[in-house]
Amino acid sequence: MAWNLGIFSPFLILLSYSISVTASTSFQFKHHNNQEILKVLESVHQACPNVTRIYTLSETSVKGVPLYMIEFSTHPGQHEILKPEFKYIGNMHGNEVLGRELLLKLADQLCQGYRAQDPVIQPLVQKTRIHILPSMNPDGWDLATRRGKNDYLVGRSNANGIDLNRDFPDLDRIMFGNEAFHVTNNNHLMDQVQTLDHPIQPETLAVMRLIMSTPFVLSANLHGGDLVVNYPYDSSRSGADSEYTETPDDDTFRYISTAYSRLHPTMGDPSREPCDKLDAMNFGKSGGIVNGAKWYSVRGGMQDFNYLSSNDFEITLELGCRKYTKEQDLEKEWNDNKDALINFMWQTHIGVKGLVRDSITGRAIANAAIRVRNITQINQTHAENYEIDHDITSVFDGDYFRLLTTGEYLVTAVHAGYKSQTRRVKVTNLPKTEAARLDFWLEPTNEVQPNQLGDFFEEPAELDELGANEPGPPRQTRQFSELTVDEMQPEVENVPLNTDSETPSRDWIYKWMYGHLGNV
Repeated sequence: MAWNLGIFSPFLILLSYSISVTASTSFQFKHHNNQEILKVLESVHQACPNVTRIYTLSETSVKGVPLYMIEFSTHPGQHEILKPEFKYIGNMHGNEVLGRELLLKLADQLCQGYRAQDPVIQPLVQKTRIHILPSMNPDGWDLATRRGKNDYLVGRSNANGIDLNRDFPDLDRIMFGNEAFHVTNNNHLMDQVQTLDHPIQPETLAVMRLIMSTPFVLSANLHGGDLVVNYPYDSSRSGADSEYTETPDDDTFRYISTAYSRLHPTMGDPSREPCDKLDAMNFGKSGGIVNGAKWYSVRGGMQDFNYLSSNDFEITLELGCRKYTKEQDLEKEWNDNKDALINFMWQTHIGVKGLVRDSITGRAIANAAIRVRNITQINQTHAENYEIDHDITSVFDGDYFRLLTTGEYLVTAVHAGYKSQTRRVKVTNLPKTEAARLDFWLEPTNEVQPNQLGDFFEEPAELDELGANEPGPPRQTRQFSELTVDEMQPEVENVPLNTDSETPSRDWIYKWMYGHLGNV
């Protein structure tokens, strides 16, 4: 299973700045242009240098605008064991501008809240690695700002005229085919992609690399044009224009979607008028949430790609009826959304998390499949008893994160060369607490010896914080496959390679993209 998240190779370019520890931000509610995005992020970084990092994705926009991100973490630039990772992406459609401004203000708010020891924000930053991309489509934003503030379509697409939310590999068709033909593969489906029917846009490629190289647990994509939380699947099984198409995690997606909508003052209000008065669907009457395919079916969307290519659960936030929000309304929109934005990030901590280890050597086992059966008691005589047919995998330090609703579950860790282990866990999902902890120590079989597998890594020193008596030996070079380093590198020039010694240089997404797409 080459496309699991046992790999960390960020495809990112770190930016360096002079830092003033005493710096403070002075955020202004306005429409920030593409140059001002970096200035806002720099201001945040200067005010909170110890918990932030600014970086760019591997590709620029079609017109060469960098795609800037900011990270919040107590150890910026590192995945920490048992600390889940989260992302927000805004302005995918260039003329849908509210998400862009909300995410800039959110970055400012996270910094100020952390500095002020806010009881909600400070522990969130301490317990979560947060990534924010304010604008995925700066070229579209520029066109919309110059020509289309009152137009429904101008600036929606990128500079090549491509809708980025129809540009991702269509993994839904693969998943639905697997279901129809009883193929057991239910996750990390990029292995099954052989060709694409269109060239991938640079903005899409950059985000694909981000998704495939970072172990995101939860994310949201911010849009405009309606007021509702949209959850997977976005594409219908039958191909119908409108058809409720649930994922195996339908309960969890509804749970996390409601975590946003119920903290918005009007999103879930059944008495509010719909944005489209001709649309038969009134989202306020459904709690402010909707299954994407039931609303209208979309192929090549980003949220389904996240779910089917990685461990990430993503939803889409439609934040208002108006696409190009008036500048005088930005502060009100922030006040309407700020609590929901923060609360949604806390949902990264629902469910269960833990470590998968070799019971003899104690070494981490990456790429172990984590399978879940719901056995929640319904009443005195009946209980649930079904498999959630979507596995996630442990990442390179052997840690895993599995989002689940409140209930009881049987969780099984499976890896080639080991005896599977099943444990029972009760999930409570208390507000603003970490996920239930459930570790696995797998016993090797005689079929494969530990030193024959490629998914083992030396015990990292961070485990000492989890109660180990002694920190383990230094990490060694990680062996992801039998391919040599040279075989793993793309034969192209000027490709940004990761130089961080803490992360491996090998990169499965390069292998697939350059093998199947060429130099996009």
